[in-house]
Amino acid sequence: MNVFHDMYQNEVHLSFTKNPFSDHPKHVWVICRYDNKWLLTNHRERGLEFPGGKVEDGESPEDAAIREVKEETGAEVDKLVYLGQYKVLGKGKTIVKNIYYAKIKAILEQTTYYETYGPKLLNELPDNIEGNRRFSFIMKDDVLTHSLNEITKHI
Repeated sequence: MNVFHDMYQNEVHLSFTKNPFSDHPKHVWVICRYDNKWLLTNHRERGLEFPGGKVEDGESPEDAAIREVKEETGAEVDKLVYLGQYKVLGKGKTIVKNIYYAKIKAILEQTTYYETYGPKLLNELPDNIEGNRRFSFIMKDDVLTHSLNEITKHI
């Protein structure tokens, strides 16, 4: 298990085992690849990030991951792989998120992308994401770095 602090100084616990913090996480985050590129979404307030969001009542985390990717990017998931889970001990609340890796089979244009401006494809992720204001805070802690390393075991 990895323990570190995010940019807001919240303590973050990260594990690449099955459901170490919750069997019913309320959030998901999906690192996506399409046509040898990274598929992100451009969140209206936070900037560039991988798709994700809340698990709705009666929905499995896997179904939430597939739905969030579709809603925020128009993408259809071909393969979804569970990577791990992290817990953020925030000021006033704790958030648990499942992390997934998704291979995308197609990106379809849609009339709404909800709280985002839709898909953004990148050939590579920049080395300086932490200091790049175009990227969301979600992309700026060690969850991304460790998750990218974990993905190499699955592809």
